[in-house]
Amino acid sequence: MSTKLDIFNKAQTQKEIPDIRPGDIVRVQLKLGEKTKRGAERTQTFEGLVIARKHGKGINSTFTVRKVSDGIGVERIFPLFSPNILKIETIKRSKVRRAKLYYMRERAGKKARMKNKETINIEWFSKNENNAGEAEAEDKQKETAV
Repeated sequence: MSTKLDIFNKAQTQKEIPDIRPGDIVRVQLKLGEKTKRGAERTQTFEGLVIARKHGKGINSTFTVRKVSDGIGVERIFPLFSPNILKIETIKRSKVRRAKLYYMRERAGKKARMKNKETINIEWFSKNENNAGEAEAEDKQKETAV
């Protein structure tokens, strides 16, 4: 029974794993189940600080993103290999010394600032059938621009 589960898990995992670390500021674009009148699916963007990454590199791996919206802290846990994630964009990378940044929950204002390690802009596209062509087209445009 477990061999069937292992085969299924290997099929679901992707070869590329996005380089997401605690201390990164990321922008995650999600595909929502709602459809507009035209038939297009709605997307939602969630931008914040990665405070944890759990369960390694397997199919069950997750990462937690925290943002402050109207003075209220909002945390969301994303499965790394979710088919609903369209794009993960790393905006900034900060220098941290811990794997879990749960202490950031109690900090506010200037105390919540982190030292920037490097300013980067990395985009990672999921390998869905719908947006695979879009990702390849954008890569070609970037190559021709450079």
